Amino acid sequence: MGVVSYDSEITTPIPPAKMFKAAVLDADNLIPKVLPQAIKSVEVLEGDGGPGTVKLITFGEGSHYKTMKQKVESLDKENLTYCYSIIEGDVLGTTFEKISNEVKIIASPEGGSVCKNTSKYFTIGEVEITEEKIKAGKEKASEMFKAIEAHLLANPDAC
Repeated sequence: MGVVSYDSEITTPIPPAKMFKAAVLDADNLIPKVLPQAIKSVEVLEGDGGPGTVKLITFGEGSHYKTMKQKVESLDKENLTYCYSIIEGDVLGTTFEKISNEVKIIASPEGGSVCKNTSKYFTIGEVEITEEKIKAGKEKASEMFKAIEAHLLANPDAC
């Protein structure tokens, strides 16, 4: 097994606590509303939303995938950090054992926030992951983050 890691950052004018609430705590309800073509639904299979919770994500009509299962590894509401792993689904294919993501939202000097993400791809055997695949993953994450941002900007009282 190999591990491929990459970091990304996305900035937003939304304050950190509000962005964390929308992008992490309320994401299961919010994302299917703001990106229905990407995510159709999120169902909690076990747990209360905290560490150990397992969720079934059903992708929307516009996706190449059908479903995936995510497991919450850690959730720190005070420090605005969230770690989860994709543990099942056609997203993993025959290439990955799991994909883990560590998300931290911090204040930016401009008054908004910066979402820092570290993704770790745990491969089955020795598999080379192309820059193209990494770029595609970053673009999907950025698209989701920007859709949440647009929703919050259009609905200032949300979250």
